[in-house]
Amino acid sequence: MGQNIVQKIIDSHLLSGEMVPGQEISIRIDQTLTQDATGTMAYLQFEAMGVPRVKTKLSVSYVDHNTLQTGFENADDHRFLQTIASKHGIYFSRPGNGICHQVHLERFGIPGMTLLGSDSHTPTGGGLGMLAIGAGGLDVAVAMGGGPFYLNMPKVVNVKLSGKLRPWVSAKDVILELLRIMSVKGGVGKIVEYSGEGVKTLSVPERATITNMGAELGATTSVFPSDEITLEFMKAQKRQKDWVELKADPDAAYDEVIEINLSELEPMVAQPHSPDNVAKVNEVGSIPVQQVAIGSCTNSSYTDLMRVAGILKGRKVHPNVSLAIAPGSRQVFEMLARNGALGDIIAAGARILETACGPCIGMGQSPSSGAVTVRTFNRNFEGRSGTADAKVYLASPEVAAATALTGVLTDPQTLGEFVEVEMPEEFLIDDSMVLPPAEDPSQVEVLRGPNIKPLPVNSELPPTLTGSTLLKVEDNITTDHIMPAGAKILPLRSNIPAISQHVFSGVDASFADRAKASGGGFVVGGHNYGQGSSREHAALAPMYLGVKAVITKSFARIHRANLVNFGILPLTFVDEKDYDKISQADNLEIDVTGLGIVEELNVKNTTTGAEFKVRPDLTERQSEIIKAGGLLNFTKKQNS
Repeated sequence: MGQNIVQKIIDSHLLSGEMVPGQEISIRIDQTLTQDATGTMAYLQFEAMGVPRVKTKLSVSYVDHNTLQTGFENADDHRFLQTIASKHGIYFSRPGNGICHQVHLERFGIPGMTLLGSDSHTPTGGGLGMLAIGAGGLDVAVAMGGGPFYLNMPKVVNVKLSGKLRPWVSAKDVILELLRIMSVKGGVGKIVEYSGEGVKTLSVPERATITNMGAELGATTSVFPSDEITLEFMKAQKRQKDWVELKADPDAAYDEVIEINLSELEPMVAQPHSPDNVAKVNEVGSIPVQQVAIGSCTNSSYTDLMRVAGILKGRKVHPNVSLAIAPGSRQVFEMLARNGALGDIIAAGARILETACGPCIGMGQSPSSGAVTVRTFNRNFEGRSGTADAKVYLASPEVAAATALTGVLTDPQTLGEFVEVEMPEEFLIDDSMVLPPAEDPSQVEVLRGPNIKPLPVNSELPPTLTGSTLLKVEDNITTDHIMPAGAKILPLRSNIPAISQHVFSGVDASFADRAKASGGGFVVGGHNYGQGSSREHAALAPMYLGVKAVITKSFARIHRANLVNFGILPLTFVDEKDYDKISQADNLEIDVTGLGIVEELNVKNTTTGAEFKVRPDLTERQSEIIKAGGLLNFTKKQNS
């Protein structure tokens, strides 16, 4: 039997295990990327391993998240990132050069290669035919040191695309439709592979929009074939030498098949407060909108913004709407400036932001109280915008631009003649803001600001875990709930004692103080606990506060891996009804002497006397990591 694309890439990078769904495998990583919100910690971890130079084919450090410099912290961290990259063989993309996923797609991505990134939207690279996976910073640090990346072999879902998108319907509508079908937890343990005649109608930036937001499915990653469309994009980026053809064999098998007819899609929108709360724009109706934001790693490409410029040309933004636009890369920004499109955008009344993540992670442009904001971003979790009671709708650039003009949520099909945009035959190439590493590392001094504190390390696992239930939460708790982002908190990302004060602050402001006062304890959750961002601070900061185990109905992939990496035991209820046997503040006792040997552990609620079973579902390697107190301790132990 032939192989699908996922199997071909994994097979050529497989270091251990068998490609059987659910079995643990390890793969070789060709490229890594980090961004500044997670990169500082990743490089501190890399330093702690004592490896002088990265062992990947390419590693790039991007600055795109924390570019709002309201104090010294962010600028200090940028300086640290630049110097440590120079010393250890890492390319450094300077602030202002663009969003990591957009720039990596343009300048570094190579079909058929593996890419591991300390950002959950790393699967953007799948639009180019890469196996691009988001992970915690510690996993990325290990990969930079030459270590393998471990994961359970995912199932492969084949999404067969037929037909062609009609005018005013976009790639964003494709992934919103898939989210409507699969939900935010429907992709857990799966990789989405696209096929069908509809694939050839989509450009690489359109494919990247779809793979980018595949992260919201909970999927490990998503991937498109590398074909003549891919080649044309890479030629336009003057990188055709890196192109390789990559497609599934005609007799390739899949674990699941979903069919989408592109010709039947209409403009869609994800309503508050989940990316899978999807409906057609014309069904939602003409609700008044106060803010529109266009950009993010999902929808900030040259073609996206050229179409926005075409829609806005000669028109004015509605007086009740604030329109903010952030180009995804300096390449996009400069091309818009040179061809006049930027002038059309400015003339319409848009506010131009720098080429960075910005509002997508609550870094500026927070909407007014209770506002409705339409955004071309990938997440609309409650409070993520920086305004607790804002209502965030996710939509395509076409819907967003039409809405900015009318002041109400608008189906762009009502605008009249479609704005055609052609992919350029040649992109503007200027890599001067990507700094290569030093030829002589001994001449580089790594500069650290006072906000960079030593990396906290967990202790070995005791025979019994005891403590109180610090917090009990329901389904779909995101990493934004656990470790909020935003302009006030993100600058503390390299200072774990300081940032830990904000753990669960939007859910229960007393959590951090209670955790420290009680000497730590447990968190209990529902389904899909830890969905969203890859930020390992959502595990590292709770570990610092003494969280010993998290007991849930199910976990999101990256967060569960991060918990293991920092020595927090992830447990799932054998019987989900036992969730009801725990109340907040109940004292629990868990015998963990059988970890790695028995399939189930016993939990005793010493407050009520109730007992129940939980399942660790850890591999032998993961059990040893937990026992050692985390991956750093485990790695040091292995090396010694």
